[in-house]
Amino acid sequence: MAAKKTAKKTTESAPADSAPTPAPVAKKAAKKAPAKKAAAPKEPATPKATKAPKAAAPAKPAPASTAKASPDAIARAAYLNYRRRVEQGLPGDSHGDWVEAERQLG
Repeated sequence: MAAKKTAKKTTESAPADSAPTPAPVAKKAAKKAPAKKAAAPKEPATPKATKAPKAAAPAKPAPASTAKASPDAIARAAYLNYRRRVEQGLPGDSHGDWVEAERQLG
């Protein structure tokens, strides 16, 4: 059998009173399993053809004033709502026009 060659490391002579320092030990990093997200329940898809078409009337932003609108202003807005509703052929009544006017004016 052949003899193995071993390499000898040369180190500087350390003082006799100091203990040899151990080589640092490499630690293996533990892999963490990725967190699983909770699956949200999916809602069944509804066909777009069955949805009712939305009205083409643009929504007007409410005024920033906190004061109540006068009954005359509400009446004018209700009349305009009525005219828009009739021109577009939408169903409704005068009470709905009045309530919508109150909501628009504040």
